[in-house]
Amino acid sequence: MGENDDSEIIEHHVDEAMEKKASHRSHTHSFLESVTSSEREGHSSTQSSHRLLAYSDALISIIATVMILPVAHTKLEESEDLSESFRLLMTTKIGVYLMTFLIVTVAWAAHIRLFQVIERIDDFLALLNLACMMLITFLPYTFTLMAAFPEKILGILLFCTCVMVIGVIQAVIVIYGFSRPFLLNEQIQISENQAYYKQHILKVIMRVPIMCLIASIFTFIFYQLAYVILAIVIFLPYITQSLKWCRSKAIGQPVEDTPESMLFYTYHPNEPLSKERVEAFSDGVYAIVATLLILDICEDNVPDPSVVQSEFGGSLVAALRQYGPEFLAYFGSFATVGLLWFVHHSLFLHVTRTTRLMGLFNTFSLAFVGGLPLAYELTHEFPRRSRNALEAVQISCVILFFAGIFQLAIWVAALFDERRLLHPLVRYGGRDHVYMLAKLGLYPAVALGAFFLTCVLGEFSTSIFHLMQLGVPLAFLLLRLLVRAGLALLRVLLAALRKQPQPGAQGGGGGGGGVEARLVEVEDEDSRVPFSDLVS
Repeated sequence: MGENDDSEIIEHHVDEAMEKKASHRSHTHSFLESVTSSEREGHSSTQSSHRLLAYSDALISIIATVMILPVAHTKLEESEDLSESFRLLMTTKIGVYLMTFLIVTVAWAAHIRLFQVIERIDDFLALLNLACMMLITFLPYTFTLMAAFPEKILGILLFCTCVMVIGVIQAVIVIYGFSRPFLLNEQIQISENQAYYKQHILKVIMRVPIMCLIASIFTFIFYQLAYVILAIVIFLPYITQSLKWCRSKAIGQPVEDTPESMLFYTYHPNEPLSKERVEAFSDGVYAIVATLLILDICEDNVPDPSVVQSEFGGSLVAALRQYGPEFLAYFGSFATVGLLWFVHHSLFLHVTRTTRLMGLFNTFSLAFVGGLPLAYELTHEFPRRSRNALEAVQISCVILFFAGIFQLAIWVAALFDERRLLHPLVRYGGRDHVYMLAKLGLYPAVALGAFFLTCVLGEFSTSIFHLMQLGVPLAFLLLRLLVRAGLALLRVLLAALRKQPQPGAQGGGGGGGGVEARLVEVEDEDSRVPFSDLVS
């Protein structure tokens, strides 16, 4: 059934894409016939932006993830109290990592929206994009300065300067793109409101640089307020949408700030993100996290030849035995990263489009996935049955729990608009709804269970954690079978409680007609109650 389900999903996505293209093909054809010869020559000298966007996604995902290295490579002595050291890390390095991850993903989301408007590039746009990427990759350094010297204004001034220059470059990209309409996407090409589009997009782009300019001014007056303004910059799109929602509820009707003549892409924060680029960015983060794990093995777990000869009599096998816990932690951590990616892949296979809220939950999930190298370092650094080992395992369980729970939050957010955002198979009442719920809930449930189990059996905390890491893959292999068995048992219990005969007991074929009736009921999309209606 899995192969048929995948083919149905692929056909669903292909049909949706073909329908979108067909709706604009005639308009685009007439537009291209009306352009001048010079514009046609310019169009022929351009190329699709797909490879540039793939490069940008990879670069930004690397920058967002590698900031965990200063945290993961912080060496703690066995005599140090891990809880106290972790509190110090939380206020400095971990805070820098999370803020850097958020600000880089905000810049990445702005990059997505910009190149949803401009779909073709020439040499000039490619160079402007490289300049923009260079400044985005410099942002983590400015945050590091801000964390190391919070009372010095140089770090915040550098950050604000970078953001303002990035905004100016993006504004130049927009102005240049609208001066050559063949670079724009098809929807804007056929629109009669290109001037309004340009003005509106420039206004949205320049909001953040203007706020950073205000923050840089306040650094000379009251630098604490400058940090507050920067926090507002990070969450500005969500604050704006929340204020609009509150205003619409207060006046009793939705607020429309877009004229009816703007039929297509509006560059608004509630506009769907590009699903393909969300997947590409997420894949980059998972791949980098998995790579960081093996880098630690190669650096720290290769014995010195002289030590092997003097202490182990030349036996490399005997020398490697002392690294057993490190190898066990590596294989368990790699399996964890790989399975979290598998769950993410399964989820987005059934997602037809993404929203900003889903993107926010995805960012939080990826931020905790980026913390898995820290969990790897902690779980093998301290002696077993020590207080620090127990706290290290509990910290790792917390990281794993939040990485999984935010994946579940993506799906729950999609369920509230399931007809637009989800494939019918995983909607409420769909054939794979319960299976997807079990797949997304497995890691949060197991991590939470391991956390409380270590509170009771603290002496075996490290063994419990490694057993959890290596046992979850087996649970994934048996998950569909376990879900089917659980649903069958639930039906039997409900039937016994209601004291009613099993559905499908009547009729020929040993209940086959009842099974078919239930399948028809599940497949009938119109007869299902949407998840949002059920909750309300």
